[in-house]
Amino acid sequence: MASSRVKTRETKTGEIIAYSEAAIRNNASAVEYCRTSMAALSGSTAGVIGLTGIVGFLFYVLAVLGMWCMLLLKSGSNWQKYFISRKSLLTNGFLGGLCT
Repeated sequence: MASSRVKTRETKTGEIIAYSEAAIRNNASAVEYCRTSMAALSGSTAGVIGLTGIVGFLFYVLAVLGMWCMLLLKSGSNWQKYFISRKSLLTNGFLGGLCT
C-alpha cells in the first residue's frame, strides 16, 4: 500500500503549496507512458519516411516539443495543480526516449 505523503513548497509570494506525493507520482507515470509511446511512434514514423541522422533527431525533438505543448494544453491554465514545474515536464525523460 502506498503512503500518501504531502510535500510542501513556498512560492515567491510566500504562499505555501501542498503536493500529494502519490498524485505527483501517478501524473509522472502517465506522462512517462505517453512520452515512451510518442518516442516509439515518432521513431517508427521517421524510419518509414526515411529521416536519418540529424534530420531524424530534429524530428524527434519536434515530436517532444509537440508532446510538451499537448500536455500543457490538456492541463490548461492550472498546470500547477498537476505538475510541479513546466521545465521538469519538458526535460524529464527527454534523453531516455532516445533509447526507445
